[in-house]
Amino acid sequence: MSHLHELHELHEFRQGVRGIFPMLLGALPFGVIFGGLAGAAGLTPGQTMGMSLLVFAGSAQFIAVSLLGAGASLGVLLLTTFVVNLRHALYSANLQPYVCHLPKRWRIPLAFLLTDEAFAVVQHRYAQSDGSPYKHWYFLGAALAMYVNWQICTLIGLLFGQMVPNIAAWGLDFAMLATFIGIVVPMLRNFPQVAAALVAGAVALVFHALPYKLGLLVAACSGIVVGVVLERRAAWTAQEGME
Repeated sequence: MSHLHELHELHEFRQGVRGIFPMLLGALPFGVIFGGLAGAAGLTPGQTMGMSLLVFAGSAQFIAVSLLGAGASLGVLLLTTFVVNLRHALYSANLQPYVCHLPKRWRIPLAFLLTDEAFAVVQHRYAQSDGSPYKHWYFLGAALAMYVNWQICTLIGLLFGQMVPNIAAWGLDFAMLATFIGIVVPMLRNFPQVAAALVAGAVALVFHALPYKLGLLVAACSGIVVGVVLERRAAWTAQEGME
């Protein structure tokens, strides 16, 4: 019986790695660019790798490197990266019902490994109604694959990033954008979900100029509000129709 459990766990783990694989390719240029920029900003190889190992947050790392290069104080750096990463509170709230039963030895590492990319594929897996009790292994496989990928890409950027002139201006960030679109669009199955995505996208464009990427947080909250309101309205309408 124990062997059967291990097979199921390994299967979910492998499926998690497979599910996030397109995201690994999309994140590759970001890791390479970060490694190159960090070295150019004066961070030692050890400091650069240490940031990727201990912080593991792409956008926050880019901003931290920029602030360090500009001579910002530690307080400004910490506050800025905190605000940028506030979106993870939304991710955690969404996944909490699925992982609340897990012991801390699971929840703490999964929380540390949670990224935009991992959330995108893991949330899709949890939304499937197959009733598998091993979906946290899928979470681990996806998140750990991204973690390892980010370390490798950072190292590549350290070693070779500065050899490529102005790599940050190549427009490679579109790779991640296209990957996210390809994953999110198939998950939009009803009108409230489509409306929430459209509103979030529109708000993100309108508030793109807000500092510290606060536009993303405003867009996420706007999409959530629209989706919840429309879903409740649809539920009320269906209930009134039954009466």
